[in-house]
Amino acid sequence: MPTCELTKRDYVARALRGGYPEAVRRDQGRRRSRFFDSYITDLVTRDVRQISDIERPAEMRRLLSVVAARMGTLAVVQSMANDVSLPRMTLSRYLDLLELVFVIRRIPAWSSNLTTRAISTPKLIVTDSGLGGRLIGLSEERAKDPTALVGPLLENFAIGEVARQLSWAEEPVQLFHYRDRDKVEVDMVLEHASGQVIGVEVKAAETVRSDDFRGLRHLADRLGDRFEAGFVLYAGEQSLPFGKQLKALPMAALWQLGTS
Repeated sequence: MPTCELTKRDYVARALRGGYPEAVRRDQGRRRSRFFDSYITDLVTRDVRQISDIERPAEMRRLLSVVAARMGTLAVVQSMANDVSLPRMTLSRYLDLLELVFVIRRIPAWSSNLTTRAISTPKLIVTDSGLGGRLIGLSEERAKDPTALVGPLLENFAIGEVARQLSWAEEPVQLFHYRDRDKVEVDMVLEHASGQVIGVEVKAAETVRSDDFRGLRHLADRLGDRFEAGFVLYAGEQSLPFGKQLKALPMAALWQLGTS
């Protein structure tokens, strides 16, 4: 693809806007924030309660904030239950409900008999990155703070975009994440029905380093001919080769054609 003109700030703005038509139409930050707040209220007090008896809606609201703060991380149920002071079984039921109404999505762990040290815990994302950003109180202005959770936001955004595109793909491709006990990670593992695998890492930085391909090289070494390609999506401008079957691409490659 040609040099991309989008900057990290542009990607953050896209992620915070999200994909709900009502939010996209509201250009002003305050109007969009009010929409998200209203959506959360309706979700907890109406949508979820229509399909299950939630005795204390405040618990569900608190859980939503905890999930958003953990987006892109492993869904360790007991740890989350401790954070919101809920029994493990109750928390699991609440997570099931949130997934049922398409607010969150659990990305299953990928493993292979060639990578026996893989961890089986799924990863959590908020289906709409704009909603996730609002739940953690992130705005374009606050995103300028070096301590802001920009990395998890952009990872959540990219995974959500890939998940949506796979839903209308002509070829059967499943979306996973990978992490092993040595903490080697790959944000997205796309496995075709044929067994071929593509790995994708997401980095919020505007530069990319060889070390950013560590997880992808790990998969490539172990999968051999099954490994089709590995990509690092980052907030920079150029498409850069990093060795055989490995390439860094601007995050805009998610929606722009010609990303060879």
